[in-house]
Amino acid sequence: MLRFIRRGRDLGFPVAEINEILSLWRDSLRQSADVKRIATAHMTELREKIDSLELIATTLQSLIECCSGDNRPDYPILDDLENTADRQQL
Repeated sequence: MLRFIRRGRDLGFPVAEINEILSLWRDSLRQSADVKRIATAHMTELREKIDSLELIATTLQSLIECCSGDNRPDYPILDDLENTADRQQL
């Protein structure tokens, strides 16, 4: 059972979903559709997180490339952080 839980965590399932899957695992009358539904929903969430992280990485890479990294006081990264924070407060 501990290996089962550990594998669920390795796959990124939240504790609540692991508990639900564990209940299904113990239920001899379970339907595979129930397990598939949980796994599919989790996959959708993972894909959304991946998309979000890729967008963040692309934006950050662009900011890094715009920053000269020398002794000048021009900091595109800091400017972006400041300007984005100002826009979000509006």
